[in-house]
Amino acid sequence: MSKPPEDAALRETASGLVRVLPVLNRCLDRRADQEFPLPKPPDVQMAMLSLVEARDGITVREAADALLIKPSNASTLVSQMVKADLLHRVQDMLDKRVWHLHVTEETRVRLRDVDNLYCDYVVAALSNLDDGERAALTLALPALRSLARHVHPNMH
Repeated sequence: MSKPPEDAALRETASGLVRVLPVLNRCLDRRADQEFPLPKPPDVQMAMLSLVEARDGITVREAADALLIKPSNASTLVSQMVKADLLHRVQDMLDKRVWHLHVTEETRVRLRDVDNLYCDYVVAALSNLDDGERAALTLALPALRSLARHVHPNMH
């Protein structure tokens, strides 16, 4: 049974996105690994740092839900990151079982430095595209954000 044409077009778009977005991310990571003076934390730690920076004060439970990991694994991860001085946690005033997460100031600076480095790479690449390609990418950003939210509703 063949699929309607719109389903084939949707699958082609989905397939293209699934293939190109991870490649872009790996390319950025590899360049940064070569040029950034400090070692990059593992991906799960980077995901946690990015989440906590975006949602300052998030609880360990909320972070676990957003990252789709077990609360016990999130708690272990947070403990490791606190010990490494990447995060600090503050106990909730009303419920002593709840901890709120914050990135340390040093981590905030490092994240900003890495973000700037990634942006520099992409700016350089964008400057090699023609005006139409740059405009298409700019117009696609809101749709890509919306797509991310539909794939993972807790996306920050």
